[in-house]
Amino acid sequence: MNVGLIAHDSKKKLMQNFCIAYRGILTKHNLYATGTTGRLIEEVANLSIHKYLAGHLGGAQQLGAQIEHNQMDMVIFLRDPLTPKSHEPDVNNVVRLCDTYNIPLATNLATAELLVRALDRGDLEWREMYR
Repeated sequence: MNVGLIAHDSKKKLMQNFCIAYRGILTKHNLYATGTTGRLIEEVANLSIHKYLAGHLGGAQQLGAQIEHNQMDMVIFLRDPLTPKSHEPDVNNVVRLCDTYNIPLATNLATAELLVRALDRGDLEWREMYR
């Protein structure tokens, strides 16, 4: 399965810890991340990640394109709802695209943990029919 990973600056450490905790599950899947988030995860979790550009430089748009082409099965986007971002339209576009194309999306740690456990159990295999 293809899993997208995005984290706002204030959530990058949380994303690193999440990926360390669930490394055993995540290592079985294809991981994609915006540039800085991907690099930080690779440094601590020893996971292989396909890195896009940094989110504010077009990485969120690159991930969005994969969603539009039905090449993403799940997205974990740890966002900071309290701090506005200059590239907020691109970020909100990822959320909109996940809703439009029926891609499971987690925007907080609790939902991310539920989705990654579902991924491990095979609960997301229905995505194979969409391809």
